[in-house]
Amino acid sequence: MRWHDLPHHDGSELYSPITAVEETDVRRPRVRVPDTFGTVSSVWLRVVVDGEPQFLPMHRIEAPIACDDAQWWEGAFTVANPVTSYRFLLNAQRGRAFWLNGEGIDEVEPLDALDYRATTFPAPPEWATQQTMYQIFPDRFARSAAASSRPIPAWAIAASWDDEVVHRGPDTPRQFFGGDLDGVAERLDHLETLGVTLIYLTPFFPAQSNHRYDASTFDRVDATLGGDEALIRLVEAAHSRGIRVIGDLTTNHTGDAHEWFRAARGNPSAAESDFYYWNDEAHMDYVAWYGVPSLPKLNWNSRELRRRFIEGPDSVVAKWLLPPYGLDGWRIDVANMTGRQGEDDLNTLVQRTVRRTMDEVAPGSVLFAESTNDTSRDFDGSGWHAPMSYSAFTRPLWHWLRQPEAAPVHHYGIPYAETPAASAESFARAFRRFSTPMPWAVRSLAMNAIDTHDTPRFAERADAAAQLVAAGLSFTLPGTPVIFAGDEFGLRGSDGEASRTPLPWGSDAALATAYARLAAARAASPALRTGALRWLHAGADAVAFVRERDDSAELVVACRSAAEISLPVASLAGRTVDEFAPPAVALGDVTLDRAADRLRWRTSGPAFGVWSLRTAAAPSAAATTAARATRREALESAHA
Repeated sequence: MRWHDLPHHDGSELYSPITAVEETDVRRPRVRVPDTFGTVSSVWLRVVVDGEPQFLPMHRIEAPIACDDAQWWEGAFTVANPVTSYRFLLNAQRGRAFWLNGEGIDEVEPLDALDYRATTFPAPPEWATQQTMYQIFPDRFARSAAASSRPIPAWAIAASWDDEVVHRGPDTPRQFFGGDLDGVAERLDHLETLGVTLIYLTPFFPAQSNHRYDASTFDRVDATLGGDEALIRLVEAAHSRGIRVIGDLTTNHTGDAHEWFRAARGNPSAAESDFYYWNDEAHMDYVAWYGVPSLPKLNWNSRELRRRFIEGPDSVVAKWLLPPYGLDGWRIDVANMTGRQGEDDLNTLVQRTVRRTMDEVAPGSVLFAESTNDTSRDFDGSGWHAPMSYSAFTRPLWHWLRQPEAAPVHHYGIPYAETPAASAESFARAFRRFSTPMPWAVRSLAMNAIDTHDTPRFAERADAAAQLVAAGLSFTLPGTPVIFAGDEFGLRGSDGEASRTPLPWGSDAALATAYARLAAARAASPALRTGALRWLHAGADAVAFVRERDDSAELVVACRSAAEISLPVASLAGRTVDEFAPPAVALGDVTLDRAADRLRWRTSGPAFGVWSLRTAAAPSAAATTAARATRREALESAHA
């Protein structure tokens, strides 16, 4: 069945409004059932309360979108548990019944793991869903004049700004280009032009590597970056332009040069001795993350570790959010492995403690966290606000848009053999599968990264036209759009280390204008920032979807190659688009025309476009009734 014919729910405000009744959290989930789906005699809401499913009846309501003649059904349930899962049962014609949950529509009863989820946890700060994020790897972004006067660290191998990046062998973490925080501050004009409103800095603490994920202390900013004062200057300068800044913390491990580890190693009586996992009584042999000796694993059973690092106003977490530094939040590295070692699983304890500290000392700060695969287990909104993950967006996007001849053997750690590029439909299905089980507040903030400092550059596997299609999807699907510094220059890199390329200031940032247009379109559209997501089409080479609110909507079309999409006007839910009006954004060659009650988009190659929808003229009641009767007769005849 075509995507636009399918019943829809996604947990957004349009499809799941919240009503507070005497401080009780009541949800009123809605299901939109297109007439083209067929006759539905009843819809039931299945809610799991205290581990036991309950079935609650739903009733027909007037469509909340003006002029939409689809069936809308509404139910109600109290969020009785901190996390309450739910799905829908649709009883259709001729004895058929369908289940609707995060995986989509199916006649086979689905697993609870992919049901929608409602929670009682506070939502992320409202400002966070409005941002365009820009990730900066400080050593490679920009050098201020002061950088040349600083001695390089003992571990480092000095490199000139235009040297080739070393990305294999023992010198990889030692190559030192000398970018600093004042260099970032001096380039804020560039970020402002791109439409960036949130900077994500990878670690700025002293370390024994250029990536600084092996911190030697959390108490100060690395002197080679300009020290504490440089961070203060950067945050103040960014804030003066309306740009926020978040830092990066390693809650899974420290460096082996960290002051805590040095105090503990070989000294079982040290206060820091229980901060790590040891394999011997002498505390010489230790557990290292992934067996990397420079990254000893933290043991969160330690109350003293929690007190120093994540708990309360005197902790590391709190210090950098408070004056004079004033960070706006954190991104947590290796969050999915934090607190997990053998029989230990303290992940929930850690994330909720971090969140509580942030809410106490810096209300309104944001908390992103890295998770490499399925995020549904750890991201219910009680701790981490939203994931930086590769499963919902990045991996399936690459599978679809990469050039076939550039097929990687190991794709984000998955040992695929050489295979053809995937379809647009597989991208849409993967995005739905991995994102929908998260509560809407979480998924609407999740980072939509095309590439990062841990991945190859997208330009290594696709051309500029495909990169702009990818960027368009990053900016228009639910979540936070992410630009990795250098994407706007079309930089290349065959792996995560090679992607950490010094930015070529003075050269042409060929894609910058397109990124700026996408950022401006998102900033101007409440629907693109917070609207529901309803897929209309997903085929071999193209996808189409709407981001919709009750008062506005945007239609998005993205194509990998020459393609044609034809949609009935009715699929736009009471809205239409003027084929003569220019799109809000058009990247590549994409045209729109209309014939009778259908809209058709055609492209000659990779292309992306956004069209603002307007409310259609309301048909007469008689015309609506007649049209519905005709469609119903045709459907019943087809199902006979």
